[in-house]
Amino acid sequence: MPLRNTTRRWGGVAQLFHWVMAIGIFGMMTLGWIMVNLPMGPTQFQLYSLHKSLGITLLTLAVLRLVWRLANPAPPLPADMAPWERRLAGATHVVLYGLIFAIPLSGYVINSAANFPLNVFGLFQIPNLTPESERLETIASWTHLTLFWVLAGLLVLHIGGALRHHFIQHDNVLRRMLPGREP
Repeated sequence: MPLRNTTRRWGGVAQLFHWVMAIGIFGMMTLGWIMVNLPMGPTQFQLYSLHKSLGITLLTLAVLRLVWRLANPAPPLPADMAPWERRLAGATHVVLYGLIFAIPLSGYVINSAANFPLNVFGLFQIPNLTPESERLETIASWTHLTLFWVLAGLLVLHIGGALRHHFIQHDNVLRRMLPGREP
């Protein structure tokens, strides 16, 4: 499998970014859901710390993924796709990229506005992005949660679209993102 995208499929690097980030995003959604429902205490504190560290990691991966994506054009969509499907696919991907940046950034703002140290996996500390502000923390928290639900809905659309292409359209849209042989 080539590392770079071809006209027939996503390359190995794009696939790696896609699947690592997919696992990371689903992991973060699950971790976030668990940690906010725990009673305040050491376990919740540890999960928040892990959530923040993973969030910064995913933000870093998102930057690298975007750089790679800009340098490696996407394989073209099937020629028989309707114009509305092409527009929907394009809009969905643009919004997904926006969310994979906006969600961790809003989390970073929450942390900064709370004036809480952001220690990444105990290895290094990232300085606060904003001054301490209860109002900004509240706005960023609401934004973070709202964007989470938008992402959850969009992922249903994204996964549903991939499954529709595979099981109903019988085209290679899903297979070309799967590791392995050329579809």
